[in-house]
Amino acid sequence: MSEIKSHEFDGFLQRAAGSYRLFLLYGPDRGLVSERAALLASKFGIPLDDPFAVVKLDASDLQQDPGRLLDEVNAIGLFGGEKLVWIRGASAEKALSEALQILASEPPTGSYLIIEAGDLKKGAALRKAGESARSIASIACYSDDARSLHALIDQELAEAGLRLSPAARERLLEALGGDRLASRNEVRKLVLYCRDKEMIEDGDVLDIVGDASAISVDDAVDAVLKGDVDGLLHAIRKITTSKTPPFLVLQACLRQFQQLDAMRAEMDASRQSSSQVIASLGRNLHFRRKPIVEAALRHWTGPAIRREMSRLQATIYQSRTRPSLEDSLVLQNLLAITVQSARR
Repeated sequence: MSEIKSHEFDGFLQRAAGSYRLFLLYGPDRGLVSERAALLASKFGIPLDDPFAVVKLDASDLQQDPGRLLDEVNAIGLFGGEKLVWIRGASAEKALSEALQILASEPPTGSYLIIEAGDLKKGAALRKAGESARSIASIACYSDDARSLHALIDQELAEAGLRLSPAARERLLEALGGDRLASRNEVRKLVLYCRDKEMIEDGDVLDIVGDASAISVDDAVDAVLKGDVDGLLHAIRKITTSKTPPFLVLQACLRQFQQLDAMRAEMDASRQSSSQVIASLGRNLHFRRKPIVEAALRHWTGPAIRREMSRLQATIYQSRTRPSLEDSLVLQNLLAITVQSARR
């Protein structure tokens, strides 16, 4: 088992990452997952802008073609050399877990595999596959603690040749921590704002730094389920600031409605209450989210849930075929579903 704890990553990257071919990164801090995946990718000596050497896929792409991951990892690059297969947006896809187990038993020799996943629970199949094999580096990515935030701030300020007053540092720490990319972007924005100053004061932090301490795709999904339009807009603004890809919100929302569909079908078939169904089928739900899902189950019928699933699937397709409109398509359709939740 090669489980790398969140605070061990920097040492692992410098000393041991080169001895692995398979990497699973997961955790609630999606920005940190993405940043660490990029750091790993840069260690392989593969030109990341070469489309023949780097294959980037969404986990949803593998659902229709379960064997594609194995094909991509084992395929020889068009011009030879080593290859990187990079999967994003993974969660509980059965095909992905099974493919990872197969690769773990016989790791590739000419390819690297990086899988970016969300907050996988302890018993999740994908996490279990990663943590049970010595050939896979399973890397947890949890929100930065105070020590990590101090290091992040010091790194960005040192590169810019700026100093931070104690009051400004305290104010800045209060605004950071929920998502690594969002935190780094906020510090860089502050540095740009204060580039002509010798000392950054707390007033500067108040002027320019937003709240990046609680960014989560789950916040957007929960707002949709609750019919909270203001909450959704607030969550989307934070997600946009953190540079989180919008399709992750769509995927998370689709997975939630798929779960609702299964739970609602069980409620109708067995005549159980929403709380009873959640107790049996929603064990992986975080305890804070259970009341929200339970309320949604009471208010949404099976046909209505499936109608919104179709809407989400169509939006995902549209955002792929018209990437320039992705942000507006995501917001428009999530708002439409949120309004339906509010009416119910």
